[in-house]
Amino acid sequence: MSRPYHHQKNRTFRNPKGSPVRDAPITEYVKFFARRMRSNFTRPEVPPEHVLPSEVAVQQLYGLRGHDTVTWLGHSAFLLRMGGKTILIDPFLSKTAGPGPFGPRRYAPPGLTVDFLPPIDVILISHNHYDHLDGATIDQIPNKEEVQVIVPLRLGQFFIRRGFRNVLELDWFNETRMDFLHIVALPSVHWSRRGFGRRNKSLWAGYSIEANGKKVYFSGDTGYGKIFRKIGHRYGPFDLSLIGIGAYEPRSIMRAAHATPEESVQIGHDMQREISSACTGAP
Repeated sequence: MSRPYHHQKNRTFRNPKGSPVRDAPITEYVKFFARRMRSNFTRPEVPPEHVLPSEVAVQQLYGLRGHDTVTWLGHSAFLLRMGGKTILIDPFLSKTAGPGPFGPRRYAPPGLTVDFLPPIDVILISHNHYDHLDGATIDQIPNKEEVQVIVPLRLGQFFIRRGFRNVLELDWFNETRMDFLHIVALPSVHWSRRGFGRRNKSLWAGYSIEANGKKVYFSGDTGYGKIFRKIGHRYGPFDLSLIGIGAYEPRSIMRAAHATPEESVQIGHDMQREISSACTGAP
């Protein structure tokens, strides 16, 4: 049986065929990381109304109990209710996106802290970067033995070590069903590494989430590639697309990992969406 293109002989993964690649010189990386270091010591002004008070957000959420809802928690984290299930997607609710106190600091508080989250049925993870897979948030999730965790290949041990019992790893185009909920892992254009670990040892993915005739697409972090037309043709149309647009400059570095706003719109068109929502990648 032939090995899928995104599976490499050295047991790492790669982007779909025809995806963009990084071609920046080393000097571009030096300037990029210098800017990142400076930005961590400056904070933009955040309007006071930018984030609803948690009490108001919870009141609105529970006021729609029994309905399908999507709640943006900030960054790329969402709380989705579909098919009678509450799904927590890429939960990053801590102050910093990194191990402990290290890493980029978020500019605004999350839409809901863990204490205000409703009971979670499903945790859905796109990849292992700290701003999408936050260990501090995951550790605080209650009822770990009851939550269904869905992750890309070779990311399951992260949750098993933290006491979760129901952990499912999916390759691209693999799918699973939970009562009325149907989830398919889909290709994205990105990469993986956590800390000083091996690059691309675990897979990255977007997801199709469907229940009761409604379908949502979540991209995770992704650059733009030809693969999205194929996905849209095979799995579209989508009623709602949640597509990231963060950290897209400089293009020589970021084109292989993050879409520009214009490319995010194109992904929405390729996915044959009804409504698209772009979520910023800045904490």
